[in-house]
Amino acid sequence: MNQHANVWLSTIDQQQKLQLQQPAVIVETAAAHKAVKRIRVEADKRYQEMDGFGASFTDASAYLVQRVLDGKSRREVMKKLFDPEEGIGISFLRQPMGATDYTTEIYSYDDMPEGEEDFLLEHFSIDHDRDYVIPAVLEALSINPAIKVMASPWSPPGWMKTSGHMITGKLRPACYGVYAQYFVKFVQAYEAAGIPIYAVSIQNEPGYEPKEYPGMLMTPQEEAEFIRNHLGPAFEKAGIQAKILCYDHNWDVPQHPLGILSDREAARYIAGVAWHVYGGEHEAMSQVKEAYPDKEAWFTEASGGSWIPPFRTAFLDQMKHVIRTTRNWSKSVVWWNLALDERNGPTVLSNSTCRGLVQINQASGDVKYELDYYTMGHISKFVMPGAYRIGSTTFRDELETAAFLNRDGRTVLILSNRTEQEQTVEIDTGKGFFALTLPGGAAATAKW
Repeated sequence: MNQHANVWLSTIDQQQKLQLQQPAVIVETAAAHKAVKRIRVEADKRYQEMDGFGASFTDASAYLVQRVLDGKSRREVMKKLFDPEEGIGISFLRQPMGATDYTTEIYSYDDMPEGEEDFLLEHFSIDHDRDYVIPAVLEALSINPAIKVMASPWSPPGWMKTSGHMITGKLRPACYGVYAQYFVKFVQAYEAAGIPIYAVSIQNEPGYEPKEYPGMLMTPQEEAEFIRNHLGPAFEKAGIQAKILCYDHNWDVPQHPLGILSDREAARYIAGVAWHVYGGEHEAMSQVKEAYPDKEAWFTEASGGSWIPPFRTAFLDQMKHVIRTTRNWSKSVVWWNLALDERNGPTVLSNSTCRGLVQINQASGDVKYELDYYTMGHISKFVMPGAYRIGSTTFRDELETAAFLNRDGRTVLILSNRTEQEQTVEIDTGKGFFALTLPGGAAATAKW
């Protein structure tokens, strides 16, 4: 047994941000005083295997890192994002398939002149991404080869849609087959460029039609039909191993993924459900998991932004997501943009309120690490891909925890003090005890 636990602390006065503390000594017997909350970590209670933690190299983020920063600053930022020792060890990237709201231009991989179509996908090309998106992802993979890359489309090419463009409209029934081949070509092209695709989702936020950026409504029946009759068989025929995830939207409409998974023929191709933060409660993931125990959950988007003011409110909100998503079966925790500029861009939005993990000032080149960097760091730096979530006592809305067992045998415990009062905590590791004192609102990660 290790004789101590290393502890990293973040406080809401911002005096400490993921700061290594004096090691906590592990002793054989518990303390006698009654005011202490006791957290029991149970390594023999195993839940889901973790895939990774991270964010998205959107077109905007990759442009800022690759084009705005000089070489020295870029290398430093990339190390601080992806290196587990020098930084926070990001291990999961959710990569957009084409343009999103955070992009320098609206594009797909097969844009055609108005009125023209390309059912043979003769004009398919990922050349737009070769400029700075693919180099950014490849550099991340070179720093942390454990990274898993997931891909999500915001819209098919405009000619595949009823509207004729990427911002509104539905997928034309005649285009289900060619759109499945579009996915196949994307995965093959990215893998040929050196980026393995671990998973794809069908559609970013299929329940929302944006007015300023690419998007597309898809009903559960349409998703199920697309997967059952087109994408699943196309991946099978092409020998593509990437997992297929459905939904990729908020917790408040669990009926949507439940509707897709109730289609048995579609469900046999589906690994599980991707979820977003912007409506409903974390427990929706457990609701679907209980209905379909063989299907997994991935938490794939939560953006920081001015609608939840920093520092205290936003910090506590994000720590809640780190803990409650994993306690509700998620294999991942994923924020949104890795980097945005001083005006919350580049973006096609008329009013952008999102925040990245890193702010890169386009005028000065200055780099600022946002609170989102540190909340992500509390899990991404310490919980390795392949770890299992294990049992831990939690006190909802008071002192919340999530525990993990890494493959090297090390245990990680994440704690969030949800109150304004300082709390003393005693941790029962199963092989000994150690104590921590958490200031009001603080978060800590302990590893032993």
